[in-house]
Amino acid sequence: MSARQPRSVVDPWERWGWVVASIWLVFLIYPVTEALQVDSSVPVKALALGLIATYAAIYLLGWSVWRRHALRIWFAMLALLLATMPIIGVEAIGLTPYLGAFSALMVPAPWWKWTTVLSAALPVLSLVEGDFPAFFFLMVWPIIGFCSAMRVFSELDQKSDEARSELALVAERDRVARDVHDVLGHSLTALAIKAELAARLIDVDPDRARAELESIQETARLALAEVRATVGGLRAANLEAELAAAPLVLADAGVETHLVGDLADTDPRHRALLAWVLRESVTNVVRHARATRVEIRLAPDGLEVCDDGGGMHGPEGNGLRGMRERVSAAGGRLEVTGAPGTRVRVVLP
Repeated sequence: MSARQPRSVVDPWERWGWVVASIWLVFLIYPVTEALQVDSSVPVKALALGLIATYAAIYLLGWSVWRRHALRIWFAMLALLLATMPIIGVEAIGLTPYLGAFSALMVPAPWWKWTTVLSAALPVLSLVEGDFPAFFFLMVWPIIGFCSAMRVFSELDQKSDEARSELALVAERDRVARDVHDVLGHSLTALAIKAELAARLIDVDPDRARAELESIQETARLALAEVRATVGGLRAANLEAELAAAPLVLADAGVETHLVGDLADTDPRHRALLAWVLRESVTNVVRHARATRVEIRLAPDGLEVCDDGGGMHGPEGNGLRGMRERVSAAGGRLEVTGAPGTRVRVVLP
């Protein structure tokens, strides 16, 4: 059965913007009145009215079915506006608010900035005759300016959305990288320990060496499945499984494990996070600590892993940084102290 395709979401402004635009056509009463009062023959008056009507029709079509051709629509409107000027004179400037508003809101980037500036400059032609009504200056430029501001804010909002999307993508990449590091670091460390143990036992105890080799195969298959699930964003760490696996991994490395508390002592909300912390802590013990004993303490407010190894030396690695980021994101804190040994403590709200 094929999946149903999602319905595309239509912007209400794209669907009904022409209705809002049509309301403003009421101000065409000024050039229409001038066309009727002009001292010309009836055919000339009819031509002027026809040009104005065509201007209004193209304007509305530009807001609706011809949105993709907005730049061409603007040039057509400009041509019609200039064509009316020989008939009705400077009153044709009354068409510029529509030209400017359409330019600011509909013409695609980067052209809209140039077409809007030109639209706003057209009313200056009224100074040629010097009798253009002042209230048009109070109406034309504020309208064009307001529409331009709307366009600028819209583009800024779009850029902000794009920036948020990019940041979310970067965060997701960091999460996947951190998860893969945790999974591979733990699994490869376990594989290395088991391989060393099998190499030592192959002549002394072949049966146990064979069992370790089979365990290596199973660990490798599990690691591959975990990496696939992690990259797919489907993997959730399991604290119960990590509590069972930690003593086995540590035992293979010759480290004794002492567990204080049990799964029931932990907060269910944070068990996935505690599982990641436990896994990374055990990996660090096996890799770096040279310890003989590890104590794992479980509590309602977090987790503590202590070893009797050589302590921390040098800057924090990727594993500890990843743990700190996870714990901080959950509103908790990570404490790492050393000498003697290393103590990793997670405190969660």
